Amino acid sequence: QDFRSRVRGALLGSAVGDALGAPVAALSLDAIREAHGPQGLTDPAPGPQGPRGTVTAATQLTLFTVDGLIRAHVRRDTGAWHPPTDIHRAYLRWAATQHDWGPDERRPDNGWLARQEWLYARRGPDRACLTGFADTVLGTLDQPKNPTARDAAAAARSAPFGLLVGWEPGLVLQLSTECAAQSHGHPAAYLTAGAFAVIVHGLTRGDSLDAAVQRSLGLLGARPGHQAVTDALQRALAAAPQGTPSAGTVSALGDSGQGPG
Repeated sequence: QDFRSRVRGALLGSAVGDALGAPVAALSLDAIREAHGPQGLTDPAPGPQGPRGTVTAATQLTLFTVDGLIRAHVRRDTGAWHPPTDIHRAYLRWAATQHDWGPDERRPDNGWLARQEWLYARRGPDRACLTGFADTVLGTLDQPKNPTARDAAAAARSAPFGLLVGWEPGLVLQLSTECAAQSHGHPAAYLTAGAFAVIVHGLTRGDSLDAAVQRSLGLLGARPGHQAVTDALQRALAAAPQGTPSAGTVSALGDSGQGPG
C-alpha cells in the first residue's frame, strides 16, 4: 500500500505542480511578482493554455510514459521485449493527440489512454517533443533526435521511470536517458532526465533525498557530457543546508526551463 501511495503521489504531484506553474512558466521572477504580488503565484490561476488547473503537455507526456511502461511490462515475456520501442510508440500516440480531433475508433489497439477525449488538446507542447515524435524514426543515444535540444521537457516526463523499483538504478538511468533522447539529443537534456528518474527511484524505494542524489551523481560520472548536470546537482546540494529556500535561491541555481550548462 505504501508503494501504491508513492506511485499515486508522484503522478498526482507532477500533474498538480505542472498545472500550478504553467501560467507563469514563461515569466521571469520579477514578472511573476508584478502579476501576482510579492509572494508570487500561491493559488491556481488561468494561463495561456486554458482555465486554472488545465492539464499541461508535460502531464500528457507523463501519462503516456506510464502507458508505454505498462505495455513494456506486459510484453516482457513475449520474446519481443524492447522498452524504448514501447515508450516510443506511446509517445507517438501522444503526438496524435496534438493534431487529431479525437480518438481513432478504428485503432482499438491504441489502448485505453489514447481513447480519452480530454487528452486531444494542444497545451503548449515543447517544440522538440513535436518534432521528435513527428515521424516513426526512433531516436537513440547514438543517433538522437534534435541533438541541440537541451530544455527541460524530457526531464518533465521522466518521473515514471523512477517508479520501476524492481530495477537497478543503473538500468533506470539507461532507459530514461534512451527515451529522453527520442526527442532531446543534447546530453544536458537526456542526462538531466536520467538523473531525475534515478532520484525518484531512490525516493520511491525509501532512500533519503541526499542518498538518492548521491547515487544519481555516482551513476552520471561514467556518462560522456555529464559535467554540466553533475555540477548543477552539486550546487543544489550545497544550497540545501542554507536555511529555508527562497525564490531567489532557486533562481540562482539556473533556468528551470533549460538543461544545465
